[in-house]
Amino acid sequence: MSFSAEVKEILSKMGHFTKEIWEAELSGYLLSGNTVEWDEYFEFVTENEFNIEHLYKILFQLNVEYEPEIKGKCYIAQIHKKDVEELFEKRIQSKEEGRKNIVKGAFLGAGSMNDPEKNYHLEMIFNKEEYAEEVLKICEEFDVKMKKIKVNAKYQLYLKESDEISKFLALIGASKSVLKFEDVRVMKEMKNKVNRKVNCETANLNKTIEAAIRQIEDIQLIKKRRKFQELPQELKEVSELRLENPELSLKDLGELMTSPVRKIWDGSSF
Repeated sequence: MSFSAEVKEILSKMGHFTKEIWEAELSGYLLSGNTVEWDEYFEFVTENEFNIEHLYKILFQLNVEYEPEIKGKCYIAQIHKKDVEELFEKRIQSKEEGRKNIVKGAFLGAGSMNDPEKNYHLEMIFNKEEYAEEVLKICEEFDVKMKKIKVNAKYQLYLKESDEISKFLALIGASKSVLKFEDVRVMKEMKNKVNRKVNCETANLNKTIEAAIRQIEDIQLIKKRRKFQELPQELKEVSELRLENPELSLKDLGELMTSPVRKIWDGSSF
C-alpha cells in the first residue's frame, strides 16, 4: 500500500463526529477535483476503496441518498444536488473545526502524496479555481503555505517542503501519519548527512592521493637528476617519508618528522 493510501485509510477510520463535521467533510469531497458537477447531481469518482467507503459513511450519517456504481476500477457515487445544496452552502459559515474538515474532505476526495522516502510532495486537485482558492485560504488560516498552479484544465494545490507537509497532515487530523512521516524524514536526513560526509571525505582523500602522486613524481625526478642531496635537510626528510608513506597527508607526514615545521611542501620548491 502506498503512503498516500495509508494516510487515507487512517483518515477514513477515524472516530465519531458531529453532524457539522460530517457536513464539512462532505463539502470537501464536493469541492474536490474528483467530483463532476452536473445540472441535477454531483458525481464523485475514485479508485480508492477506503475513500469511497468513507464517503458512503458520511452520506449514511447525513441520511443523504446516493446511487453507487462500479465501472472497471472506478467507484462512483451520484448525489442529487437537491439533497446537499443547503449543507454545501453552509460550509462558508463553518467554524474552525469545520474548516479543517473541509480540507480533510478535499484531500480524501482528490488528494495524494508521494512516499517521503523518495521525495516530498503533497497535492490536491480541483476542477474550479474558486474551490482551490477557498481551500487555499483555509490552509493559510492555519499556517499551511500551499502553492497553486493550473495543470491542463484543473487547479492544483501542492506542498514540497517537509515541514509544511507535516503541518498539513496535522491540520487534517492524520496524527499517526505525522509520526510516521517524521520518522521517515529524520532517517532520510541522517542518511543524507552521512552521504554528504562520506562524499566530502572521499573527495579529500582523492585530493590527498593526487597530491601525493605528483610529489612522488617530483622526488623521483630530482633523484634522477642527482639533485636530491642539494635539498635542505627538512625537505629531504619529508621527501623520504613521502616515498615510504604515499597514502598520508602532508599534515600526517609532518607529525612523523624529527622536528616540526610550519611549511613542509607547496610543490614549488623544485
